[in-house]
Amino acid sequence: MPLVTTTEMFKKAYDGGYAVGAFNVNNMEIVQGITEACQETRSPVILQVSKGARAYANHTYLVKLVEAAMIENPDIPICLHLDHGDSFELCKSCIDGGFTSVMIDMSSKPFEENIAITKQVVEYAHAHGVVVEAELGTLEGVEDEVVVEAGQASYTRPEEVEEFVDKTGCDSLAIAIGTSHGAYKFRPEQCTLNEDGVLVPPPLRFDVLDEVVKRLPGFPIVLHGSSSVPQEFVEMVNKYGGNMPDAIGIPEEQLRQAAKSAVCKINIDSDIRLAMTANIRQHFAEHPEHFDPRQYLKPARAAVKDMVKRKIINVLGSDNKI
Repeated sequence: MPLVTTTEMFKKAYDGGYAVGAFNVNNMEIVQGITEACQETRSPVILQVSKGARAYANHTYLVKLVEAAMIENPDIPICLHLDHGDSFELCKSCIDGGFTSVMIDMSSKPFEENIAITKQVVEYAHAHGVVVEAELGTLEGVEDEVVVEAGQASYTRPEEVEEFVDKTGCDSLAIAIGTSHGAYKFRPEQCTLNEDGVLVPPPLRFDVLDEVVKRLPGFPIVLHGSSSVPQEFVEMVNKYGGNMPDAIGIPEEQLRQAAKSAVCKINIDSDIRLAMTANIRQHFAEHPEHFDPRQYLKPARAAVKDMVKRKIINVLGSDNKI
């Protein structure tokens, strides 16, 4: 099966009340873990590459890894997507280089400038059979080169979405309803403590999502910054020499609720990194004599696979949807 766009994926997801997982890839083990999980659960998938991943692993290597995954997992629809493209030139390079979907993120720019640059990307992408994700509203946190300081985030304004989609022609829209990038999504003072003394983050703004859905019926919505930061892996990292105080994510049940609405794509990156790192730290602690990368990357790859299966079944609801 060749690479696909998200058009048919999102139509099925919207009608079926589930979301497609968009998982960031940086190396072979991550690509293998994600796609093997999708093959076994019969789930469509979006493999997304950030500007930082291209700088780290090289565009060609990443594309060829995805091509290898398509050969090894022939039953699953795979979309190759640029995550957080920050310029027309970067989007063009990915379109010309074989990506089937790109995101242009001008959410930090004034509304009219966001429209103008997004429209430019859309026109080029559509002429080459590629779809475009855009963004309104800004998410707090850190993801590769995307950095939004505390207090600078802003919720999506529902009254702007119709004009934005109409003028840009984008194919999906990332909105800000309270998710954020990275493993430290919320400061302790933003949270409450439950009876067990565990930090509980503020709930997502489903009122904003509902209003967007009313204004854009049938249109695919995207959530960024949607890792849940499972505490068992945070504890595992800290147990084996790490230092991740107050790392907290989005509760999985809230993401599942969003997936049953108009959210057709949910981005997950930090949870994969966390599962990998926790398992590598544990391996080195238990096997200090090991130095062969295959010895510690094999369980790390298995951890990625297990994490993606967990997300597909418990959060996305995309199992058996190919």
